[in-house]
Amino acid sequence: MYLESIKSKRNGKTYITHLVRESFRENGKIKHRTISNVSKLPPAHLQALKKSLKGIQGDFDMADLQHGRSYEFGASYAFMELAKDLNLNTMLFSKRTQWRDDVLAMIVGRLVYQGSKLSLANMYKDTALWNLAGHEPGVRPDVEKHCYSAMDELLKRKDKIEKKLSRAHLQDGCMVLYDMTNTWFEGKYKHSELVSFGKPKGGKVGYKQIAIGLLTDKNGCPVGVEIFKGSTSDQTTVLGEVKKLSEKYGLKNLIFTGDRGMLTQKRIDEVSETDYSTITALTHPQIESLLAKNNIQMELFDSRDTVEVIDDSNEKIRYILCKNEYTMKSETETRQALIAKVELELDKKARVKKKRDPLKLAASIGRLFERCRVEKLFDWDIDADGKLSWSLNEEKVKQDQLLDGCYVIRTDAPAETLDKDEVVQGYRNLQKVEQAFRNLKTVSLELRPMYHKTDERLKSHIFISTLAYYIQWNAIQRLKPLFEQDAKFKEKRWTFEMIVERLKSIRMTEVLIDGTLIKTELSQPDKEQQKILDLLGVKLP
Repeated sequence: MYLESIKSKRNGKTYITHLVRESFRENGKIKHRTISNVSKLPPAHLQALKKSLKGIQGDFDMADLQHGRSYEFGASYAFMELAKDLNLNTMLFSKRTQWRDDVLAMIVGRLVYQGSKLSLANMYKDTALWNLAGHEPGVRPDVEKHCYSAMDELLKRKDKIEKKLSRAHLQDGCMVLYDMTNTWFEGKYKHSELVSFGKPKGGKVGYKQIAIGLLTDKNGCPVGVEIFKGSTSDQTTVLGEVKKLSEKYGLKNLIFTGDRGMLTQKRIDEVSETDYSTITALTHPQIESLLAKNNIQMELFDSRDTVEVIDDSNEKIRYILCKNEYTMKSETETRQALIAKVELELDKKARVKKKRDPLKLAASIGRLFERCRVEKLFDWDIDADGKLSWSLNEEKVKQDQLLDGCYVIRTDAPAETLDKDEVVQGYRNLQKVEQAFRNLKTVSLELRPMYHKTDERLKSHIFISTLAYYIQWNAIQRLKPLFEQDAKFKEKRWTFEMIVERLKSIRMTEVLIDGTLIKTELSQPDKEQQKILDLLGVKLP
């Protein structure tokens, strides 16, 4: 008698049947028959039975043990469990389905591995991620079915998922932060209605781009993302986002917070037609206008404290006057550097003695000021022969310098809802949305390069990356004690990327005997790894 293992495939899954069989002769022919089906025996018992049938007695020798495949487990498991603890799995879809698990795998994969969906699928032998998503160990997921089709299903439910996120993190009367960024593309996107040329942010000139608008709660936790055409102006998206919050999510009396370039007076008026209030900052010309009307005075700006002023023409509008010494120094130094650069260029142009076309010279000076943005500080003229004369207006420089480090935050939120310090903090919290963009676009989540060519897949990819940031944001909140206890400067140890690497070193290893899988062993976490898991609220199996 002997033990025979038979592999068969049904519906894309591999099944192994273990049979005790014997051989015999009948009419001179060798035949086989099954004595018993022992498939339900544990692997160790099957191996013992196999040895026993061969006539080998006794327990296994240590020499019989072999290490088989070893693969990453800790990071994939920890963030998958965190996602479930945050109820992200049920936000995606209320019932467990394969596409939901595949989407979770891609979201967690964005945190742990980044890269394309194809590269994530090809890591099936080196990570437990796909096993945790319900796939058979050692079997490669089908990229089209388990990645691209799952992305399409996710995008269909985007509005419902964001509505659930808003219910979890927003409530009537709360503060909402909104900001926009863009990300650039290489390659051809002939059939895309989103990828287009536009005004770049971050200095990446000459590339097509798309615009991304992110909604968060007052602490920077993402609750919604929208993708716009690359040429879209920030301010034109405000009303659509307000309507989404009001009509789709049913939220009332929100305080909508955006930067000064986004919440222009026209947009503020549009938001005011709802029951929403706004928080934004004034531009320098708006501050100068208030000074000219004597609504505010320069002596009210104090770096030690903020001052609140009520608008003379509208008692609902409050201005909070702030001054930052560090910003004051930075703005002064920047202006001086720009002035020096322009003076050098203008001096070169003024020393030219040959006759020049006045229009061409004026155009070149215009381009210079467009780059440096200090034209109002200079007086210049070009005569009919193309001779340039110029001078620096010292009085305007002094006036401009008075506002260095000064900024004014405007709000129509009632004082009984938010005091002046809460208004200031609310506006400063826009930095948390910018931090979200940095995490999305840099090494943490690597939003780009984008390998998808259709607009729908681009939207789904960005949504997956945003949901990955949702997990990351919540993980960072739980890991704050670790970051707060960290050393500074050269002795600093902890970053989110280091957290991921530490968890990735918790590995699952197969134990084999004669090529048969007996069990899998999980490496024991060290003290650091255990502390990370404890803070995340994750228990290893």
